[in-house]
Amino acid sequence: MGDKDWFAELDAELQKQTESITKDLAEMNNQKRLLNKTLIEDLWKIFMRFGKINVNMTMEPSHEAFALFEVYPDVWHFKEGFNFAAVNSLQLVDRTSDQGRMGDSLKVWYYSVDSTPHIRMIFEYCEGEHYYKYAGWKRIFAQFVVYDAPVNKAEVVKLHEKMGDVVKVWYESHLRRNRDIIIKHLKENYERGETFTE
Repeated sequence: MGDKDWFAELDAELQKQTESITKDLAEMNNQKRLLNKTLIEDLWKIFMRFGKINVNMTMEPSHEAFALFEVYPDVWHFKEGFNFAAVNSLQLVDRTSDQGRMGDSLKVWYYSVDSTPHIRMIFEYCEGEHYYKYAGWKRIFAQFVVYDAPVNKAEVVKLHEKMGDVVKVWYESHLRRNRDIIIKHLKENYERGETFTE
């Protein structure tokens, strides 16, 4: 009889743990869903604004995945059933071939630190090329951290403030046809992230 009582206690603890973790995961998914919905809409608006000055960009997720258009590109709404919580990375990539801008990008992704989900936004750009004896020519990319926070503490207002700061300078650098403006701004105002070759 004692063994049955032991299992009943264990079962109750496991059920309590299941409910707690399920609730935490649901809250995290809801926060991620809200962040992604906001970010996708923001990136699409930025994509459209840069397009007005003939800056060619690509966006992930692609508008085919999330949008239904009544009048392309301005009148649209989100596709019913689009799973915002399943999106783990978003990006706007500059396809301008002059001044070495090809590949300059604003990227957002989710990652975990000690089981705590985080959101990170970076600006990434090509610093140049280097020849490697066995691999040939490789492009060297630098990253600057624009925003980084645990998902449950992410503040859309702060995210918008940082993203807006970078986008304004990126846009100005296109208008002035001077890529150094955005690079100088990043180096003076943001923490350097990883450097890698591709």
